[in-house]
Amino acid sequence: MKLLNKMMTRFVKVGQLTIIDADGKPHVHGPGGEPSATVRLMDKKLYRSLFFNPELKAGEAYMDGTLICEAGGIREFLRVFAMNASNLRGQGHQKRLRAFYKKVKRFHQSNTLITAKQNVAHHYDISNDMYKLFLDEDMQYSCGYYADPSDSLETAQRAKKAHVAAKLNIKPGNTVLDIGCGWGGLALYIAENFDVHVTGVTLSKEQHALATARIAERGLEGKVEFILSDYRDLTGPYDRIVSYGMFEQVGVPHFLEFFTKVNDLMADDGCMLLHSIGRRGQPGSTARWIRKYIFPGGYSPALSETLAEIEKSGLWVTDIEILRLHYAETLLAWDERFQKNRAQVAEMFDERFCRMWEFYLIASEFSFRYSKNMNFQIQLSKSVNALPMTRDYMIEAERKLNSA
Repeated sequence: MKLLNKMMTRFVKVGQLTIIDADGKPHVHGPGGEPSATVRLMDKKLYRSLFFNPELKAGEAYMDGTLICEAGGIREFLRVFAMNASNLRGQGHQKRLRAFYKKVKRFHQSNTLITAKQNVAHHYDISNDMYKLFLDEDMQYSCGYYADPSDSLETAQRAKKAHVAAKLNIKPGNTVLDIGCGWGGLALYIAENFDVHVTGVTLSKEQHALATARIAERGLEGKVEFILSDYRDLTGPYDRIVSYGMFEQVGVPHFLEFFTKVNDLMADDGCMLLHSIGRRGQPGSTARWIRKYIFPGGYSPALSETLAEIEKSGLWVTDIEILRLHYAETLLAWDERFQKNRAQVAEMFDERFCRMWEFYLIASEFSFRYSKNMNFQIQLSKSVNALPMTRDYMIEAERKLNSA
């Protein structure tokens, strides 16, 4: 425990973390106060593994039951971690580890036509029924738009769809493409509210099946179609393109390929809205635990590395908006619903899966609430004249959609 205690002393500067070692001896770190958590280590091998790779090994130990959260539970343990993360990452051996991961991150983000399918299946093709247990009624698995933190998840997700649709400046007769359409909620919303034809594309077999079934349920035959395909295999042109929550799976080595394809798919007077999780500050790397267990091939980019590739594609950047705490509130709502239905999830899978999923939801929430993550929305066009000169049209369209 000597090395681990030394690291924890430098790590916990806010709140308190008590670690009970495998022999039952408590080790208290931090000045005290909130947040406060107590964890018990059941295996002495954790002393070394947590010292060298705490972000990966803490998650694995929690999943396996060799790290048990006692006082405060998993939420307060992760809150202590999140509020002190910069102190951990600033330590010498952790700096070297993270610098190495940044150098090799391109190899972790190889989303070829083959690996993209595998990566999507890993996360999205596990069970539609499981996702229904914690998502909103429209199954929006992306950041909601909270006018007020007290808004319900359903309210925030409806507001999100209106916010996005308003930015597309949709006109009657337009053709709309949704890249990474999920279970189809945004595409169906656009088809219901505008005189357009919408095409959604996904690599998930589970999502495609449910999205397709929802067309008839909503009476939108002939207005919407969902295609099981990689966006790189599509042909255009489309008047409007939207991608909400898919760009995180593209990977930096494929950014130019993505924006070049968008340029190819977009009509000359068309536009696109891109929504992605991003990071404040400089480019980084995906946490090993998230990459290994949740989103293989995934990466939330910095604006700088995203804009650099957009510039090379020849597209105009016509608008940028940063959403800071909206995803934190969304993830909190998801976790609350997940916890209410935890027993059902355990029946579908097992206790280890439940621990993995709650670790993911809570850690992700805190990455937005206390750390560097945010969402960005970038509007793109081919032509300088493709969109009105002011943003008034967005506000007017959004108010109309929200009042409908």
